[in-house]
Order: sequence, then structure tokens, then C-alpha cells
Amino acid sequence: MTSQWPLHSFLEFGALPGAVPCARLHTRQLLWEWGLAALTDSTELVVSELVTNAIQASRATGQASPVRLWLLSDKTQVLVLVWDANAHPPVQADVSDETENGRGLVLVEAISQQWAWYYPSDGEAGKYVWALIAVPDDDRKGVLEKLVGHDSTAHHG
Repeated sequence: MTSQWPLHSFLEFGALPGAVPCARLHTRQLLWEWGLAALTDSTELVVSELVTNAIQASRATGQASPVRLWLLSDKTQVLVLVWDANAHPPVQADVSDETENGRGLVLVEAISQQWAWYYPSDGEAGKYVWALIAVPDDDRKGVLEKLVGHDSTAHHG
């Protein structure tokens, strides 16, 4: 996995409301260090929503289970992966204009290229929820040029 995602970070939080701003700040700083500042706002919002959901899910179990956050990148996209101890799958709520809460997964779906969830394959309790945030297509050429050091669309004969 590290060859596909050479940049990676892991943090574990208590299932407490203070974990959300800590996760956002970590995300902002990390993406700046990785040279992916263009993805900061989108990734921060996704992290905030997924960590908030994980905290609520973990607290619903009645146990003091942590919430785990991984951020991985190949320098053109960021994979956000969050684990919580609750085996109940995430449910995207039906929201209307009058709804005050429940928009988290709607936002995640709107912002990310894709998102999903799965149960751990090793029999561990809980679930993983992930979302992929990519550099917008119009910015991708510039990122690729920086990575390879030249215009990636140029043809050589």
C-alpha cells in the first residue's frame, strides 16, 4: 500500500467532540506539508464529517472506544480513512431544506470523487469509512507538471 500511497499519516482520538478540530488542524497542516494546499478545504470538510460521524457511532456503543484517522496521498489525491467501533453502517439521511442535521454524508458524497465503507477483514469490530478527494481536473495538469518537471501533455517524437 505504501507504494501506491507514499504519503501517509495516522492519528487516534478519544471519541470526544474536541477530536474534530484537532483532526481538521492536523489535516490542514499535513496537506500544506505535502504540497496539496488546493485540497485543504475539501479534505478538511470530509475529515470533519467522517470524524464527527465516527465519534457519534463510537459513543453509541456505550464503550470508550477510540476513533482512528488515516490520511494517505499519492500527491494528486487524498484518501481519508476513518475507523470507529460501531458495526452499524453509515446511513445517508434524507434531508430537506428544513433539516438542521444529517447532511454529513451528503456533503462527503458531493465533495469526494467516491466514498464507501467496509468491515475489517481481520474480524476486528467496527467499520471503516473512506472518501477520496482528488485535485480538480483543471489543476491536475499543473500538479503533474510539478511532479515530472515538465509539461506532461507534450509529445516527444
